[in-house]
Amino acid sequence: MQVKCGIDIIEIERIKKSIEDTKGKFLDKVFTKKEIEHCESKNKAKYQHYAARFAAKEAFFKAISEQFSPYELTWKDIELTNDINGRPKIELVKKEKLTLESIDISLSHCKEYAVASVTVLLK
Repeated sequence: MQVKCGIDIIEIERIKKSIEDTKGKFLDKVFTKKEIEHCESKNKAKYQHYAARFAAKEAFFKAISEQFSPYELTWKDIELTNDINGRPKIELVKKEKLTLESIDISLSHCKEYAVASVTVLLK
C-alpha cells in the first residue's frame, strides 16, 4: 500500500469571477448538483465554499496523479459531501477505476483563500 497526498490553494475571488463571468458554465462543468445546492445555501459565504471544493478536487487529482491520468476523471466524477457531523468527504462516481483503500480530506478558507489537503491510501 502507498500513501499519497495532494494540496491546493485558490483565491476565492478567482472562483467568484469564473462563476460570474461564465454565467453558470463554470458551475456546470466543475460542480455536481449536490455541491451547487450546498454552496448556494451558504449565502454570503458561498464563494468560499465553492473555492474550497474546487481546491479539494485539484488536491485529489494531485494525490492520484501517479496512478491515474487526470483526463480519465472529470470534475464531476469527484463529489464533495459532508458526513452527519459536517466533516467533508469525497464521493467518487467512477470507483471501479481507482484502487483506493481510503481518502481523507481537510478544507479551510478565510476571506481571500481556500485550501484543501487530500490524503489517499492506495491498494
